[in-house]
Amino acid sequence: MARIDALFSTMLQTGGSDLHLAEGQAPKIRIHGRMEIMDHPVLTNESMREYLTEICPPDRWKHFRDHRDLDFAYAMGDRARFRANSFVQARGLGAVFRTIPTKIKTFEELNVPPVLKTFGQLRSGLVLVTGPTGSGKSTTLAALIDYINERSARHIITLEEPIEFVHPNHCCPKQARNEAVTGKSP
Repeated sequence: MARIDALFSTMLQTGGSDLHLAEGQAPKIRIHGRMEIMDHPVLTNESMREYLTEICPPDRWKHFRDHRDLDFAYAMGDRARFRANSFVQARGLGAVFRTIPTKIKTFEELNVPPVLKTFGQLRSGLVLVTGPTGSGKSTTLAALIDYINERSARHIITLEEPIEFVHPNHCCPKQARNEAVTGKSP
């Protein structure tokens, strides 16, 4: 178990959606849109590096050292999955982790307009899903991919950085590719 998992466990127990870490500050959890300071010592450069290097793949850590910014995903066993953004800011290292739901919701569970299902029937074209952070773009796309996956025999390829939702193969073989790792877009 990674040391940072204790922070993630607290976040999950309190119903938090995001964990914010910043050198020189105590960790914070976003709960229902409000930032709550955790009962935890102030983070140092050393503690930040320990937390991040323990969960970040070594090749991706090299990317972070070279570019001072990195997006990756981290799975806390079967319990939870997180999208991570680590960065260097004026006061040192920082990172934000957002919970990725382990269960992919259906369109009905998301209460989105039924017209979105028509995108799952398109045979070609480009569909853009846009919106601010936290508006449900990734969750909506996951529902769309699952909708296609359960109803038709197509080959689904997603280009993601990082790979967020892990989809089971139903009718479609699905390949998720992290373009930061596999190379340039086709």
